[in-house]
Formats: sequence, C-alpha cells, structure tokens
Amino acid sequence: IKHGRIAMFAFVGYIVHANGFKFPWAMQMDGAPFPTETNPPALWDTIPEVAKWQIFATIFFLEFWSELSTPEHTHYMSGGKPGDMPSLQLFRDNVHFALDLYDPAGMSKNMSEEKKESRLRAEINNGRLAMLGIFGFLSEQVTSGSVPALSGIVKPYSGEVMAPFTHNVIGEPFGF
Repeated sequence: IKHGRIAMFAFVGYIVHANGFKFPWAMQMDGAPFPTETNPPALWDTIPEVAKWQIFATIFFLEFWSELSTPEHTHYMSGGKPGDMPSLQLFRDNVHFALDLYDPAGMSKNMSEEKKESRLRAEINNGRLAMLGIFGFLSEQVTSGSVPALSGIVKPYSGEVMAPFTHNVIGEPFGF
C-alpha cells in the first residue's frame, strides 16, 4: 500500500513537472525561482542538494512516524491495519500544526466497512498502475524505444535516474 501511494505521488509529480507547472512563489528564501526545466529527472538534478536533503528528511520522519506503535495505533506487523498511518496529534500538540495524512477532514468516519474495503482495493490497483506508469516514463527516458507508446512523448535523459544526488554520498567516504 505504501509503495503504491508513493508511486501515485511520483506519477502525478512527473506529469505536473513535465507540463511545466510550478509554484508562483520563490523556491528559496533568497528569492531564487523554481527551475524552468520540464524534464522531471533533469529538474531533480537542478534543485540544490540542501532541498533534496529536506525532502529525504521529511520522508525519514514519515517512515519513522508510520512505524510507531502506540495504544491508539497498532503496528501492522502486530495485528494493525496495513497502510494505516498514525495520527499526527502528538506532533501537533508538541511541535507544530500538521494535518493527519489520511482523511484530514474526517470524511470517512461515517463510511461503511464495505465502502472502505472497496476504496482500499481501488487504492491498491491505482498504486499498481502508478508503479507501472512511473517506471514506464523513466524507462523510456533512459532507453529510447523501450516503451513504444511513449516514444517521442517523453524527453530523453542521460543522467542516472536511480541516484538522487549528483555525487555518491554513501560511497564517497569509502573512495567510490
């Protein structure tokens, strides 16, 4: 479920960036604008390393938070529900305001179990399709013609799509 959710974010993000959408405000505190690149992997290469670390720090926090097991939230490996994200109420009370990630408006409270199950199946299937979609885009960018339906639609990319940083941050201390 978690990988499908991330793939859905990635797929939508790819479409948004490939079509040139960006926020109208400055990207950095010094007033630097968002890059104008419309090739999503190349766009990732243009953002500053510190911004990438902020993104990975947020991912780390969400992973840490999702693995919490509290009296109100049972971990999925201990009988809890897979894909169920703990409430951010503790974070809200002690750090700063943050909406819960699933259903922040509380609209699913009165939903029937059958409807919830149906929506979960739809989410799983949409996640599977998004995984195929995002890897289809990336495959075509790296190897032209590998996804015939996307030939000529996505721009080629000569970088390394599976390396999030321009230099090897893990292997660098070991001389790689």
